[in-house]
Formats: sequence, C-alpha cells, structure tokens
Amino acid sequence: MVFMMGDKGVMLIVLLILCSLLVAFPIIETVRATEESWVLKAPMPLSSWGVAVVNGKIYAIGTNDVAEYDPEVDAWTFKKPMPTNRTSFALAVYHDKIHVIGGSKGLNQLYDPATDTWEPKASMPTPRTQLEANVVNDKIYLIGGRTGGPDSTVGLNEVYDPATDTWSTGAPIPVPVDSYASAVVDNKIYVIGGEGPKPPDLNQIYDPVTNTWSHGAAIPNGVVDAAAGATSGVLASKRIYVLGGRINYDIWGTDINQIYNPENDSWTIGASMPIARAWLHVAVVNDMIYAMGGAPYFNLQGTWSPENYQYTPSGYIPEFPSWVILPLVLIVTLGVLFLKKRLITTSIS
Repeated sequence: MVFMMGDKGVMLIVLLILCSLLVAFPIIETVRATEESWVLKAPMPLSSWGVAVVNGKIYAIGTNDVAEYDPEVDAWTFKKPMPTNRTSFALAVYHDKIHVIGGSKGLNQLYDPATDTWEPKASMPTPRTQLEANVVNDKIYLIGGRTGGPDSTVGLNEVYDPATDTWSTGAPIPVPVDSYASAVVDNKIYVIGGEGPKPPDLNQIYDPVTNTWSHGAAIPNGVVDAAAGATSGVLASKRIYVLGGRINYDIWGTDINQIYNPENDSWTIGASMPIARAWLHVAVVNDMIYAMGGAPYFNLQGTWSPENYQYTPSGYIPEFPSWVILPLVLIVTLGVLFLKKRLITTSIS
C-alpha cells in the first residue's frame, strides 16, 4: 500500500509528479510555438454560403449541399442536402441545431446534425440577403442586409424565437449595412464593417437586453465581405477576429487579420492569412479559428477558394490530453492522501 512506503514513498510520489509535468510542459510549449500561425487543413468540398459549429464539428452549407468537418480527424463528410436551393443566407445555432435563415427566398429551415434531417420553420418577415444571424439569450437576431439590389440595404433588426417559432422586431441598426462581419461577445452583437458607409469602418454594437445600439472603436482597415469569429476567454483571450474581406470596396480580397479587444475597445493586427480572400467563412472550435472558402477577387465566377486554414490565437492555452490529465490527477491525489496519513501518524505519535 502507498501509505506504508515511508520517505521513499514520498520521493516516489514527487518523482512521478515531476515526470508527469515533464510530459505536459512540452505540449504547452509546442502550442505556444505555433501561436499566431496558420496551418493548412483539408479543403472544403463545396462552395459554401455559411458555416456553423455544433458539438465541435463545423457544418458548411452551400446552395443546397451540406458537409461536416471534423477538426480532430481533419476530414469532411457530406450530409443530407438542404431541401430548397438558395443563396446568401445566414446561419445560427440554437440547441445544437442549425437555422438557415433568409437568403434569396427568405426561408427558415432547421437542420438537425444528430439526425441528419431538415424541417421548415416560420420564414423571416422581410426576406433579406447578405446578412448574419447571431444568437443571444435564446433569440436569433438578423440585422441589416439587402431586400433586393445594391441600393436596397436596410437597417431592420428582426428577432426570431425558436421556442415559439415566431418573429418580432428590435431596434434598427443606426447605420444600415450589408455584407458585414459579426460576432457575439458577452451577449452583445458586434456588427463590423460592411457595405453602406464609406469608408466601411464602423463597429456598431447592439445590446439585446436594453435594445440599444452604441459605437465601438472603428476597425483600422474598413472592410466589406469579411468574416469574424470570437474566442471565449477560456483557452484564448476574449477577442473578435475579423479576417479578410475587401478593404474600402476594393475588388480584391485581402489577407489581413484584424483583432478587436471588446474589454478595452481597441484593435491590433495579427498574423496575416496565408492567402488573400473575401466572402470567406470563420468558425471557432475550442478557441481555435478556422478560415475557409471565399474568393480572391470580386468576379466570383470560377475563383472559389476551397482552402481551409487553422489559426492558433496568441496566448492560446492547449487542452491537456486525457492521457496526461488522468495519471497526473491520480498521482497528486495519492500524494495528498499519503502526506495526510503521514501527518496524522506523526501527530498521534
């Protein structure tokens, strides 16, 4: 028994703890060495209009095709196609199901990855394209976008309640935009850049709790057709990463990586993407960022980019593999119990 090992037992416990740490620290250092770096992953097998994350897997949805990406095995699998072909829609995840809302037909169709099935839901009141969907407090918010051609950008803020399958309205966005980048941090929706104002550098912030808008620091390089993703503050600092897009309405995409800190309302520039592109998509899995799809310049015909790059944010803290955590916990527990036993024995004697 451990409790009978005496001083040699203490030394053995300490030695085992040190060995476990020697195994663990290289894992941390390896990840730290890759901070601010990009790694090419399995390419997207379809031209996608949006991506969503459910249970650690990324779902890309095209005109009607659906593919699932598993970051752990770096592989794509095709799923049941969307029932109705459409484009320029928005995606939102609620209770591990994906709402595909809006687009060229204004529909709201629900995809369940667990059963690989689709079902219709209440269509949006005002069909719109080129917008994003964000979930806050069990509601889905669809802000701005276009109702038709280039001059049809609106400031609408329509709110969908998945629990009741009904729609309502929120406060309209102060400056109407479409083709913007958007993310949620601390239950606030950030609408960054987008077509409408010139330059396209606005950072408009919506608080669903108070139904009010405010303005954050302008993005350094105004972009349209960029994509954004937010890290949670668990494995990486709480930030919004705005990737790619077209700077100031240029026809060419950019490789820029603009990072917003919502805690102090400031911007920095991170490591550039390996390729320049706009119309791309961003997914965040365990605070690791994936930038995929898009196109390098305004003429989309025949220029789709299937590249899928994984980005490690600065300050990323890796998750310990279970084969490191379990032995370490057992060893530390045994060590504590052993030392406790020794102290009790010593006090009695």
